[in-house]
Amino acid sequence: MKNLFNLLVLVTLVIFSSCGDATQEASTNEPVVQEEVVTPDAPATDALTIVGVAAGNDNFSTLVAAVTAADLVGVLNGAGPFTVFAPVNAAFDKLPEGTVAGLLKAESKETLTAVLTYHVVSGKFLANDVLEAIKSNDGSFTVETVQGGKLTATTKDGKVMLTDEAGNISTIVIADVEASNGVIHAIDSVVMPK
Repeated sequence: MKNLFNLLVLVTLVIFSSCGDATQEASTNEPVVQEEVVTPDAPATDALTIVGVAAGNDNFSTLVAAVTAADLVGVLNGAGPFTVFAPVNAAFDKLPEGTVAGLLKAESKETLTAVLTYHVVSGKFLANDVLEAIKSNDGSFTVETVQGGKLTATTKDGKVMLTDEAGNISTIVIADVEASNGVIHAIDSVVMPK
């Protein structure tokens, strides 16, 4: 299991570093991305799945550990396409102390799976698609997650914000990180299902 995790982390580092600057701008030339997640230089590849991309970036090590603990690697390596709102490590650090450790326990697998699948949407929604949907729906676009709950996307100061069902807000900090089976948008807070 540890070797699999190390391999996933290595693959993720390679993938994410090949992505370069994945920020996108809205049609009004206002940036969608607020901050940059730094990745090391590595060779480019187009064949990595969402899990491979995430495993290739140290900023997603907590997410990769959680996906592995929830046995979702196979699902997120599937054909998709998927849109994943991927919390960076700092997003998990914002949770109350002990939350992540508790979720990673075997007895919490069902809860962990619900939290993780709440960050996944069926279909591929690039940043421009999300912005257009927000604009076309009077400033708010609600989408159903794989978990079954809803996330609402809005914009504020040129940034895309996600609001979960409890009213918690997360900001997309990196948009349009392409994978072979979908796209990743990095977010700065963990969103939670009801």
